[in-house]
Amino acid sequence: MTDLSTLKSVGIAGAGLVGRVLALNLIQRGIQVTLYEKDTATAPPNAAGYTAAGMLAPYAELELMDAELFQLGVRSIELWSGLVDWMAAQGYPVDFQQRGSLILAHQNDRADLQHFMRQLLHKLPAGYQVEPLNNPRISELEPELAHHHQAWWLPNEGQVDSTQFFAQSETLLKNHPLVTWRDNIEVKQLSSRQIDEQTFDWVFDCRGLGAKTDIKDLRGVRGEVFWLDAPEVQLSRPVRLMHPRYRIYIVPRAHGRYVIGASEIESEDRSPMSVRSSLELLSAVYSVHPGFAEARIVNQLTNCRPALGDNLPRIEQLDGLTRINGLYRHGYLFSPAIIEKALGAF
Repeated sequence: MTDLSTLKSVGIAGAGLVGRVLALNLIQRGIQVTLYEKDTATAPPNAAGYTAAGMLAPYAELELMDAELFQLGVRSIELWSGLVDWMAAQGYPVDFQQRGSLILAHQNDRADLQHFMRQLLHKLPAGYQVEPLNNPRISELEPELAHHHQAWWLPNEGQVDSTQFFAQSETLLKNHPLVTWRDNIEVKQLSSRQIDEQTFDWVFDCRGLGAKTDIKDLRGVRGEVFWLDAPEVQLSRPVRLMHPRYRIYIVPRAHGRYVIGASEIESEDRSPMSVRSSLELLSAVYSVHPGFAEARIVNQLTNCRPALGDNLPRIEQLDGLTRINGLYRHGYLFSPAIIEKALGAF
């Protein structure tokens, strides 16, 4: 068994979310890192982690998780807090907050919300709490949602500003003396301790969908988001809305910007959003808060997240090679804890 402390050089194939979080962990241990990224420096980046809303929502996702995954999500929130504190100390701050999140439904969808919460409460481990909200309590937490009469508060959830994280992590890593960042290189050969012609003490495969030739059950799951500038809306925490087809999320960012999206579409199509999806998302967000009527659409992004056949994250530990993949819709929720687990196996 290799001792992590003996590694002097590590190659990482893929500079998306997982590759960046891994690299940040390794340089804190004094390990030399070479990152391989198939894209050139682009604005915006093509990585799914850039498109993501950055929600840290283990409670809201518990419906589709087991207890072990829930604990991984809870652990990741702790690790994110430490990671962004460390980045800020290096001069690269990233917005992170843990004010919890709200989940609500309109009158016609109350039964769906009640069913969802029954499942969540049934699976919620002992010692963790969620809070049903009446109108006065909603008004206390989010005054501009006072026209809603029933919701739930998931108090320990949080979020990371994904666009800030991508910008700041890239600058930090490219400026760090322990990092070599290699843009515009699509890895052609990856094996034990070797990426193309270069040899390392260890290699990590963090290519996401780029690893399809090596991981046979890997597929893409489409995600769609809008960025809205909404100066007439003041929400302080993520809000989820039950919807007949999927759950819509509204994630506040700094300076009146909001990220609007929905959970998943089983497709690897990266084409622009359809009229149907656009109308559903925008009408839903307007129904949550009328101030979105005057919001400006700043951006519309689509991307595909890497998922495996069982929709669970996977760590494959070989001699000289570790593969980390399949974080599905939960890249931000799982990546720090999955990387901690992978590094703990050394």
